Amino acid sequence: MKKFPVVLDLETKYSFRDFNDPKKLGITVAAIYNYKDSQGTIFTENELNKLYPILEASSYIIGYNVANFDIAVLQAYYPGNVEVFTPFDILDDIKSKIGRRISLNEVIGATLGKKKTGHGLHAIELYNEGKIDELGKYCLDDVMFTKELFEYGVKNGEIFYLTPNGKFAIKVDWKKYLESQEAKDTPLTLPF
Repeated sequence: MKKFPVVLDLETKYSFRDFNDPKKLGITVAAIYNYKDSQGTIFTENELNKLYPILEASSYIIGYNVANFDIAVLQAYYPGNVEVFTPFDILDDIKSKIGRRISLNEVIGATLGKKKTGHGLHAIELYNEGKIDELGKYCLDDVMFTKELFEYGVKNGEIFYLTPNGKFAIKVDWKKYLESQEAKDTPLTLPF
């Protein structure tokens, strides 16, 4: 069966200021862009069971800090072991090349000339205020920024970041994550 990547982002009820364990942060919304059908979709906490089959059928789960944050947070909800997923973490790739972490906002600003519509702590405020539709839009916006950054890197073989000395390129080789359809098979969850 042909597999396609999925871009994932999720927002949480709490921050690491509240809990050190990602599994205790709670999910408010998750959003994806699925290359299989070229669709962006938002899932609320009680709809996450609809997300699992999509992630299980993906070739890669692409995101910004997705391996160490999003997938780790998802473990508290996912009935299987999230280690079966195959992530491609853009932040990890950047860190391996420049030796430090930089925010998604910094990279999309330097590479795409765009700016995020908020930040993680703002997302928690939206949840606490009951603004779930606005929260879902914010999360999907982050997914689409990540998708655009990923596709820029695939097409151009580089992305950019800013330093006090100017704009610098980071060479990337991401085509395989878009073109590969042979990631390992993922065991499917049972329907609940």
